[in-house]
Order: sequence, then structure tokens, then C-alpha cells
Amino acid sequence: MPPKHCFLGFLICFFPTGVVETQSAYESLKPQRVHFQSRNFHNVLHWQPGRACTSNSSIYFVQYKTYGQRQWKNKENCWGILESFCDLTNETSDIQEPYYGRVRTTSAGIHSGWTMTRRFTPWWETRIDPPVMNMAQVNGSLLVILHAPDLPYRDQKGKNVSIEDYYKLVYRVFIINNSLEKEQKVYEGAGRVVEIGALTPGSAYCAVAEIYQPMLGRRSQRSEERCVELH
Repeated sequence: MPPKHCFLGFLICFFPTGVVETQSAYESLKPQRVHFQSRNFHNVLHWQPGRACTSNSSIYFVQYKTYGQRQWKNKENCWGILESFCDLTNETSDIQEPYYGRVRTTSAGIHSGWTMTRRFTPWWETRIDPPVMNMAQVNGSLLVILHAPDLPYRDQKGKNVSIEDYYKLVYRVFIINNSLEKEQKVYEGAGRVVEIGALTPGSAYCAVAEIYQPMLGRRSQRSEERCVELH
């Protein structure tokens, strides 16, 4: 009986070298780290080139589908592109629906396999921006006005849709007394107009705000700092 290693050698020699090289290129061209990045329901598919790719010789093809669908759909604006990202906001606008995206590469006439994302649900995974904050002085108090981020969608009347239409939000406002270099949380609640009193006239104060999502246990980054000197 011939040794086992001879049989293995026969199998390796049986396949033409070109087939092995093509299969190797097929795998090494596959896009890497294909994933969604979502901010205020603006959902963009990102990926990195395959191990054998160069930035100026590869083109990419993008498809998407919802969970449970059998048929993939081509993203026409991302079919044969040079960029390593694709905006799928319109295709993933049902925010509680799970989605998948996938990408393949073509380089020097060779097509890679598809690389697919994990399941992506916009409602669960999107990150929200901090609130837009404005301040005004009213009778020795500070009036803080907060506005939640707008989304990339509009309602049937053409008006902007707010993140508040989809989540219960809690606003947090922090005041920094510049002279004491001390920060204090002065408000936490659902209201978007906050009056802050008991402040020292002639002192300079700065304020920042953030949004907290109780259902997800998640908070936004803090807003841009606003400062004022009380009269």
C-alpha cells in the first residue's frame, strides 16, 4: 500500500497551477471588515480592501437585503465604484427592520467572493449626536434651549423628522462656574427649555448638554460648550 503522503502529492499535482492561483486571488481580493456605521439613522456601509488589493486597481459592488429575504438587491449608485463606502440610508429607512449588506471586489478581471455584514438594525445601533444648545439671559437667570438632532428623513408634509419621534430622550445640562472651575449638573429631564437660576451676577458661566436614551442605556457626546457672563 503506497504511503499516504504520496496520495496527497497526487492530489496537489492533479490540479493545474492556474486554478490554485485563481482560488488564492479569489480569497485575497475579498473586502475586509464590512460593517455599517450609523449616525442619526444615516446608515453608511464601510469596508477595507482585501489583502491583495491596491487602491487604484480595484472596483467594488454593493448589495443589500432585509432579514429573511432570499434575493439580494443591487445598490445602483455603488455598482462598480472606487470608494470603500456606500450610503444605504434610503435602503435602510425602516429603522426597526434588520438588514444585511455585502461587498465584492473586481481587480484585473478577477472577481472576489462576497463579504457580508452581521445583522444591522438601525433603531438599536445608530448613534445620536449631542443636542444643539442655545443660551440667553433672562432676569439674571440663564435660559438654555435644546434641540434634538434632525434625521435624514422628512415626513409626508416635507418637515424634518426629529430623533424624538423614535426615542424617549432625557436631556442633561451641566453648568461650569469658570471662577470656581466647578461643574454641576443642573437639569435632567425631557423638557427642551431649561431656566437656571441662583447664579452669581458678574460671574462667567459655561454650559454643555447631552442626550440620554433610557431604553438603551446610552448617552450622546456632549454638546459644544456655550459661555456667557451674567450682567
